[in-house]
Amino acid sequence: MMAALDGRVAIITGAGRGIGREHALFMAREGAAIVVNDLGGANDGSGSDAGPAQEVVDEILALGGRAVSNTDNVVSWTGAKAMVEQAVSEFGGLDILVNNAGILRDAFVASITEEQYDSVIDVHLKGHFAMLHHAAAYWKDKSKAGEQVAASVINTASASGTFMPNPGQANYGAAKAGIAALTQVAADELGRYGVRVNAIAPIARTRLTLATPGMGAIFAAEVPEGEFDMFGPENIAPIVGYLASEKCPLTGQVFGVQGGAIQRLVGWTIADTVETKGPWNLDDLPEQLAAWS
Repeated sequence: MMAALDGRVAIITGAGRGIGREHALFMAREGAAIVVNDLGGANDGSGSDAGPAQEVVDEILALGGRAVSNTDNVVSWTGAKAMVEQAVSEFGGLDILVNNAGILRDAFVASITEEQYDSVIDVHLKGHFAMLHHAAAYWKDKSKAGEQVAASVINTASASGTFMPNPGQANYGAAKAGIAALTQVAADELGRYGVRVNAIAPIARTRLTLATPGMGAIFAAEVPEGEFDMFGPENIAPIVGYLASEKCPLTGQVFGVQGGAIQRLVGWTIADTVETKGPWNLDDLPEQLAAWS
């Protein structure tokens, strides 16, 4: 029986630990060749270590799968391009991009530093875009050359940037909300080239969630042996595997994902409207908008 991802080639960023590692192992078991990217830094993005990416590669090879490691920084425009080139040179192409790499530099709005803000926006939002840009350019060229493309991008948003804003995460939440919007724009643009783009907002136990103020105790709670672990990061991989499969029709969607639940998220919608036949009058606005307070 053919596995769901046989013959497909995937890049997974931030795949050395946590959710990204589970994506890589799941997709490898389903037949995909994997570029396992991970800078190997700390939660705040500092430092680097080639070990985590290579360890996942070793696990995949031990399963009989195909994988190579990559330690480029997703923030680097040239590093993102090199990742796409590595997938093509090692495995003959690229069919799947999973943008998963991320860091945390939590701080309240009044006290956050410029560096704390910029570093999180860079890794999450620019990192997603840099990878998306170079992958999209590759697929566009293939499509323009007359080749059939059936590619998939899965971005990683967050509950923090969509339906559950979290105090202390202005940088992280803003980046994740941007990723959700980027997903929808890219889906509209890239469909003509045979590329589907979706996003997930996962809730799972990872290094980052364990370090999130107010959330660590929830995620750290022990699960009795034999019981379903609703926060296990392995629960996120199956939906990502499905979104990455050639037969999946979904695009432009954002899904909340947790063990036992998948939710389709809908962004900004028009809830109420007030109208005027002429220019707005400042004196009238308090009465017109009173119901919204």
